[in-house]
Amino acid sequence: MLNVEDWAEIRRLHRAEGVPIKEIARRLGVARNTVRAALSSDRPPKYQRAPRGSVADAFEPQIRALLQEWPKMPAPVVAQKIGWPYSMSPLKKRLAAIRPEYVGIDPVDRVVYEPGQVTQCDLWFPEPRVPVAAGQKRVLPVLVLTLGFSRFLTATMIPSRQAGDILSGMWELIGGIGRVTKTLVWDRESAIGGTGRVSAPAAAFAGTLATKITLAPPRDPEFKGLVERNNRFLETSFLPGRLFTSPADFNTQLGEWLERANARTVRSIQGRPVDLLETDYLSMLPLPPVAPQIGLNHRIRLGRDYYVRVDAVDYSVDPRVIGRFVDVTASPDKVTVFCEGQVVARHHRSWAKHGVITDSAHAATAAQMRRALSAQRQKRQAATRHHADGHAVGLRALPDYDALFGVDFTNPTEKVSNT
Repeated sequence: MLNVEDWAEIRRLHRAEGVPIKEIARRLGVARNTVRAALSSDRPPKYQRAPRGSVADAFEPQIRALLQEWPKMPAPVVAQKIGWPYSMSPLKKRLAAIRPEYVGIDPVDRVVYEPGQVTQCDLWFPEPRVPVAAGQKRVLPVLVLTLGFSRFLTATMIPSRQAGDILSGMWELIGGIGRVTKTLVWDRESAIGGTGRVSAPAAAFAGTLATKITLAPPRDPEFKGLVERNNRFLETSFLPGRLFTSPADFNTQLGEWLERANARTVRSIQGRPVDLLETDYLSMLPLPPVAPQIGLNHRIRLGRDYYVRVDAVDYSVDPRVIGRFVDVTASPDKVTVFCEGQVVARHHRSWAKHGVITDSAHAATAAQMRRALSAQRQKRQAATRHHADGHAVGLRALPDYDALFGVDFTNPTEKVSNT
């Protein structure tokens, strides 16, 4: 095969110096037809090996028959069905080449986000367990928000994936930015849209902020690819080499890291998120004057044990409201209990599981109430008369005896007739 140097020399000799084909063939020691082919070709010669057959060729009809009915059948199952006797590499290459004909191809478009248009939201579950109590560690969710235009990233660890805690985290992060985009994109997180429709708490939250929550299609993480990539970014750039002593310590370290992360240049937008945030901010919606309904909220009648439960942790309540309805509200930081508008308990929220939080004042009040009740019982017992054999004597009202014996003290001259 003629190499590139000889091809170039043939064209130079003939076109630049006018050397005849016969002379060029003599000088280079090649055939005249080779010289003619080089002169007629506009591109340098390129070696192409003749395609050789593959061991998968004989099995291709069977492979196609299986893919026709089960397009996503894994390669090991295909090998078992067709009795594949060779290594898996040739079969996998053939499957990669022909499977798209049956599965179909899902092209991905480049999306351009306008300022203030969209925020992508997601929960990220970092692998390290964070200490939440003595001898107890948990894997806790981290709420991650990414602005579509500026790629500004913000995140915070929250105590659970319940709707109230997620919305509390969103309000904290949105409040930190100062405004909200026109659309909040979520996947089908159970507390936000697990049924395929936006849940009532999430819809109320969005309505208060005058924004809209859009749910991603099922099993389509690319719909919110910005925040998914940031989850991987957190996994690979924030976590390595770090230890955490508490959720508060996690959020402190995360906040410091986010400042540096938002100051880096993002290649897709050729800019730094911290610099583009101002443009995003000016096109966002202002926050409402009234905070949305967030946190965990429920109403319960207080039982004799004077404790209420929030996320598997029991908190004491003033025992003087036992038997009455109380309203329990819990943010990521504190738990507050109200009875008819009055605060009857206030605690720091525990992120542990199966804990018991007792206010010493509540325990002291309960002990005082038990002593008072015991004193009342003793007093009533002391007022009861007993027979000689020890059993209690029942007391009846004096008018009962008057009626029994026919005595009327109101008119002593008259005697009540028994007939």
